[in-house]
Amino acid sequence: MMKKPITIKEIAKKLDLSISTVSRALHGHPSISLSTQQKVRQTADEMEYEPNQTAIFFQKGKTFTIGVILPELAEAFFSSAISAIEDIAYKRNYTVLLAQSHDDEEREKLLVEKMKTHRIDGLLVSVAKTTVNFNHFEQLRKYDIPVVFFDRIPPLKNIHYVACNIETGSIEAVNFLLKRGHRNIGLINGPHALVASGQRKEGYIKALQKNRLKFDPTLIINCDLTQQGTQHALDALLNHKRKPTAIVTFNDYVAAFAVKHALKLGLKINEDIEIVSFANSPVTSFMEYPPIASVEQFPTVQGQKAIDTLLDIINNETKEEVQAFYKIMIESQLIENIKE
Repeated sequence: MMKKPITIKEIAKKLDLSISTVSRALHGHPSISLSTQQKVRQTADEMEYEPNQTAIFFQKGKTFTIGVILPELAEAFFSSAISAIEDIAYKRNYTVLLAQSHDDEEREKLLVEKMKTHRIDGLLVSVAKTTVNFNHFEQLRKYDIPVVFFDRIPPLKNIHYVACNIETGSIEAVNFLLKRGHRNIGLINGPHALVASGQRKEGYIKALQKNRLKFDPTLIINCDLTQQGTQHALDALLNHKRKPTAIVTFNDYVAAFAVKHALKLGLKINEDIEIVSFANSPVTSFMEYPPIASVEQFPTVQGQKAIDTLLDIINNETKEEVQAFYKIMIESQLIENIKE
């Protein structure tokens, strides 16, 4: 038979105090003497009293739970980000509800609905690569549930977000390859729907134009970031009339897919073709032919700033009066990995 939870009423009866006095003592209210607070807490411990979390949530109007929706936890970037998020949530006494969209828009919509049902105080999201309609996030405003996007952000104006400056990273990547003597540089980009794909393209174009080189749009191939999609993208570039001697890829995973396919085609990596990518993921240390450079996007910093921003919004008592949106941009950094 389950033991019935001890209540404040029972503690009050044992100490011959009022229920309100016991309640205030347990919460450290200044109107209660320190000796009484100590006596109440000691008795509560002896009686194995546990606070009624539901009552606390109701009283404060919060559940102290935040939701996090990521594309794939298996990716090193997102696992680093969630570790940072959970560490800060733990220190701030918040529980994290974690879910993966697996880069599927319909699954993402369902997860948002489930998070709402669980009465989360706020939501952190990195959107799925297939998401083109963002109404499911807009709906959360009706329930006063703030949303902070990070890394993969939607093309919407009035949103809170934390992101890395992908455009400047792309400029650095192309400039790096130009300094190594390459003039025909391809770009295996991500889906058109991702804001980050547009940012990579803009940086690529600006770097070429700044160096007075003609921009050829056919040297940019968008793909779905899968192994098969990467293979098709690489084939298209290798069959191009201006066959690239270097390629910038969307991330390190796409770089790995490209290297594997290039080797299968008989190409010599870092001789026939060089690759620069994004993310600077630990996975590159296990590659026989890692990218010669990769753009660091600082997932830990993004995760930390994203949850700090969300908790600031949640705990802002006058948030209904706040008109501005948090737009935090972290500078990227090109990390060279050349083995001469």
